[in-house]
Amino acid sequence: MTVSEYLANLPEDRREAFNQLREAILTNLPEGAEECINYGMIGYVVPHSIYPNGYHCDPKLPLPFMNIASQKNFIAFYHMGIYGNVDLMNWFVGEFPKYSKSKLDMGKSCVRFKKLNEIPFELIGELVKRMSVADWVNQYESLYR
Repeated sequence: MTVSEYLANLPEDRREAFNQLREAILTNLPEGAEECINYGMIGYVVPHSIYPNGYHCDPKLPLPFMNIASQKNFIAFYHMGIYGNVDLMNWFVGEFPKYSKSKLDMGKSCVRFKKLNEIPFELIGELVKRMSVADWVNQYESLYR
């Protein structure tokens, strides 16, 4: 599957919000990160040309950084950097209420958006640009190697 195919298969009622979320990510994507299909969703990865070791779970795969997915009951945004960076996590959690009326629905690295009209696109853009590829690789190396 390609990114274009993924987008074409989105439910009609999610397309606009999903495309706006994708645009917020692409507009702010750190230099070096690449968009692709990763784990059956749209992924933003550190390619092997920058990080030859790849992902520790499967070194043939590039290092995952962020993902977006249309799940059954929500749109999900995954940012691996907030999982291991307490300062970044605290910043995001503190800023979220300034951008959205919805309660933050978040797992370790996953933010779930059930109300598509309340996705804080500007905040997601800010989060995306707060961590460079080099910062993510350094954090990943300190946590998993």
